[in-house]
Amino acid sequence: MFLGSFNYTLDAKGRIAIPARLRKFVSPDANNTFVLTRGSAKCINIYPMNYWKELLESKLDKLNSFDPKETKFMRLFLQEASEDQFDTQSRLLVPKKLIDFAEIEKDIVILGMNKYIEVWNPKLYEQYLNEIEEPYETIAKEVMNM
Repeated sequence: MFLGSFNYTLDAKGRIAIPARLRKFVSPDANNTFVLTRGSAKCINIYPMNYWKELLESKLDKLNSFDPKETKFMRLFLQEASEDQFDTQSRLLVPKKLIDFAEIEKDIVILGMNKYIEVWNPKLYEQYLNEIEEPYETIAKEVMNM
């Protein structure tokens, strides 16, 4: 399970070092292989390969390619998707198009999101947090049915 928040930097070659506290949760089934793609917000999602395959089978494979909205989603979600493996220093190369999409310059926030990881421009993440109108308690009650 990926959890926590980490402040890191993107190196000059566009690589992200995944924090050790997140790496320890990468399943051996992922074979140190990941899929990077655009998130549903202005961020980059990093999926371990085993979870990516699970996501494809449970969600994407069930989408109707004749439904214009579902096809549009698949195009937007998959067009920038890129596969990469950890290098010797546990870094992943982020494609330039994804860096541009997430408006990342150098500093990044890495968030553990249970089965995947998000990478944000810190300014955009702070803006995102500030735009949340409902208090955490209200969101938690609704989402967790408590």
